Amino acid sequence: MSIIELKVPVIGESVTEVTLSKWLKENGAMVGQDEAVCEFESDKATIEGPAEKPGKLIWVAEEGADIPIGGTYAKIDTSVSVSAELPKTESTVQNSAATIIVENSTSYAEGHPSPAAKKLMDEKGLKKEDIQGTGKEGRITKEDVLNTEKPAAKVENTIVEKVTTSEVSNHFSRDKREEKLSRMRRTIASRLVSAKNETAMLTTFNEIDMTGLMDLRKKYQDDFVKKYGIKLGFMSLFAKACAKTLMEMPEVNAMLTEDEKGIIYHNYADISFAISTPTGLVVPPIHNVESLNFADIELKLKGLADKARKGILTLDEMSGGTFTITNGGVFGSMMSTPIINPPQSAILGMHAIIERPIAVNGNIEIRPMMYVALSYDHRVIDGSSSVSFLVKVKQLLEDPMKLLMDL
Repeated sequence: MSIIELKVPVIGESVTEVTLSKWLKENGAMVGQDEAVCEFESDKATIEGPAEKPGKLIWVAEEGADIPIGGTYAKIDTSVSVSAELPKTESTVQNSAATIIVENSTSYAEGHPSPAAKKLMDEKGLKKEDIQGTGKEGRITKEDVLNTEKPAAKVENTIVEKVTTSEVSNHFSRDKREEKLSRMRRTIASRLVSAKNETAMLTTFNEIDMTGLMDLRKKYQDDFVKKYGIKLGFMSLFAKACAKTLMEMPEVNAMLTEDEKGIIYHNYADISFAISTPTGLVVPPIHNVESLNFADIELKLKGLADKARKGILTLDEMSGGTFTITNGGVFGSMMSTPIINPPQSAILGMHAIIERPIAVNGNIEIRPMMYVALSYDHRVIDGSSSVSFLVKVKQLLEDPMKLLMDL
């Protein structure tokens, strides 16, 4: 018997442990080389664990187990060949699977999905013929499936029965259930508690009259879409206003050194954007926002959001950032106090746009208003700087020509 151990690979400088979230192959199953056998959930992303050699899979860890980097999660008995496990049908006697794999010029993997890809294909109702595999030797990967839309179904004259949910209600139910926190949720919880307990966090507020921005978007939206193929959103406008102000106020763009004995100032604005996903909140950054145009920001943000919701962000795409923007307004939040994203020192919170009566030149007018909040680490940023930062951002956004003309 020849046994090799499968160990958790190094997946990031700060990642010391992962959770085996799902087995993709059964214990004792035959696996091919580089075939994904399980999924790991780290603090930042989900990755697949491949088989290093073909053979019989032997589980060492169970689903939900926390395993350190370098720890063994499975073994493979390489003395058991894949072809030896195949049933001896008439066709396999005449043409053995081993001979086909070795001698045929076309790889056995071509057009075949990995276990994770197969599961997604079943969920989306896709067939192998619908997908072009881009994995090793033509294998269909999880990302291939995520990037493929289901073909339009044929319309047939069939009778569709109406399916209704059960009308049985659980009046006065006292049932409850307990679930283990996902690694991402545990990491989020730990970072939030750390940010509250280990920083001198304060929040300052202001409000922005969104009339100018809304008029700008209404006037130029069609031309913008025609030229760049994407809509001009509020996020790129807020990001540019923040980036411009951060370049003028480097203390808001700074962070403490690891030993907390110095301050690191940045001459660039790498802005992280909070993106809600089914497994939790992620904050991937867009680098050098101060040097990008609005279309660049919108396209990069869309790409990051799509990847985040599909769970395919890389560790590099999750790393870095000197300042964060979060938009609770998309969920209807009118006002909140966002929590700093360590080791950064400040975060801007956007909120819902609500029409409210305000005083304009001595008259009462109904205007689309947004509350904004800046949470900051008082060890790095003074109160006067936090207030001045919000005022500058407010002025740029209420008179967007200042932003466009770099005034």
